Parts: sequence; C-alpha cells; structure tokens
Amino acid sequence: MPKIKTHRASAKRFKVTKNGKIKMKHAYKSHILNKKSTKRKRQLRKGAYACDANAKVIKKLIPYK
Repeated sequence: MPKIKTHRASAKRFKVTKNGKIKMKHAYKSHILNKKSTKRKRQLRKGAYACDANAKVIKKLIPYK
C-alpha cells in the first residue's frame, strides 16, 4: 500500500499533542489590529485546541505527525 501524502499547509499550522489533541494558533491575529481591543489581542496570542469534529479531518491531512 502506498504512503499517504501529507498536506504541507496543514503540517505547518497544526501540531499533535501526546494525547492526540490537535494544537493550533488562534485566527484573526495577523492584520487590522487597531480596531481590536488589547484584551482581545492578548487572548488571541494563546494557543487553542481544534474541536473533535475538525480534529478528525486534520488528522487525515497530517498522518505522520
């Protein structure tokens, strides 16, 4: 059976934790930051986990991570 190709864009954006959760960064932190409050920007700095429905799809995109 041939190897599955890794989706390279996904491999750069997501990490798999030891327990199998998908770790990612928050969205909306790259530009147009002047209208967002300091509190909101500070909270967006922290990492996040993908929900179970999305995690299932992401794991198929990055099979060897």
